[in-house]
Amino acid sequence: MNHSFPASALLAHPFRPFFLLAGLYGVITIAAWIGFLFGGLSLPLGWSPVHWHSHEMLFGLIPLAIAGFLLTAVCNWTGAAPLHGKALAALIALWFAGRAAMWTASWWPVAVVAAIDLLFMPVMAIYMTRVLLQHGNTRNLPIAAILILLSLANLFMHIGFIATNPLWLQRGELMALGLITLMMIVIGGRIIPLFTANWLRNQGMQADAIKSFSLLDRAAIIATLLLIPLDFFSGLPWLTGIAALSAGVLNTLRLLGWSGWRTAREPLLWILHLGYGWIVVALLLKSAAAFNLIAPTAWQHALGVGAMGTLILGVMTRVALGHTGRPLSLPRFGVVIYLAISTAALARVLAAVQLLDYRTGLFTAAFCWSLAFGVFTLIYWPILTRPRADGRPG
Repeated sequence: MNHSFPASALLAHPFRPFFLLAGLYGVITIAAWIGFLFGGLSLPLGWSPVHWHSHEMLFGLIPLAIAGFLLTAVCNWTGAAPLHGKALAALIALWFAGRAAMWTASWWPVAVVAAIDLLFMPVMAIYMTRVLLQHGNTRNLPIAAILILLSLANLFMHIGFIATNPLWLQRGELMALGLITLMMIVIGGRIIPLFTANWLRNQGMQADAIKSFSLLDRAAIIATLLLIPLDFFSGLPWLTGIAALSAGVLNTLRLLGWSGWRTAREPLLWILHLGYGWIVVALLLKSAAAFNLIAPTAWQHALGVGAMGTLILGVMTRVALGHTGRPLSLPRFGVVIYLAISTAALARVLAAVQLLDYRTGLFTAAFCWSLAFGVFTLIYWPILTRPRADGRPG
């Protein structure tokens, strides 16, 4: 079997290029951010560095992981052939165009930057919707709808920049954080208990120890969903606080039912439970911030570094193995990825709640985040760029 680097292997399935780009961009964005803050690095951004940083994490990095996962999952949901070859390359080119526009934003008219940056997610949403409808799969249409709403959140950020209105920038950020949280709890609620039960069964253990309750699932999703419109009504912080507390408690009960402690011997599983645990922490911190008990940056970083960072790496490390015909066993040194992202999340949140020196916390978080995404890229590069180990297409 040819194990060279054929472009056909890299473009054979969406998870391959998108996961690889997520690993690389995860390092690049944080290196640039620390360069802005402490190294005097200057790029023609036009935007304030703080808002540029949040924009590139929410609309540059996160959509890579979303695209890699959803465009792969839609094949499982429908039986459709994966997006591949030139069509996949064209979608990747849209993402690159958006990043080029955002990294050189001061060189172009603001409307041109917005138009280019806003292309990627709607095109992905339209493609997903078309595939789902062609195969009669309406159950997953809400996930495609979330992509459209994420594009709207991105538009809000651009409106805020064009109109120099920080309120719209904040609305875009909060809406994106809420929508990504919603997507994580919907998808996490499907895959985490399923993967855990399957693993327990394969280990000869009691799979019925994993408990899922449809009423609890719906309540957790609704409570999390309600936070999105509530974020627009800044005059009612107490209502946001109660809703966030409710969502945190409901998602805690959900997570406890999945018995994550039983997966202590399997890193590919406990990392998913840990990532979901960071969602709970973020929701509880959001409630505390609504009552002015802590700074809002605490919940935002618990969500961004903790939940998103951990779940992105947890899902990518697993999906890349399963979909390239390899055993579901974390590669050698792979646990470094998980330890590094966990340290990054802890350091960033401790700095936000002033339990760790700000500069120390930020440098630790940035170094460990970059280490996590860098090690992922190094270990998974050959996995993602070579043909499947079992010789099958994809």
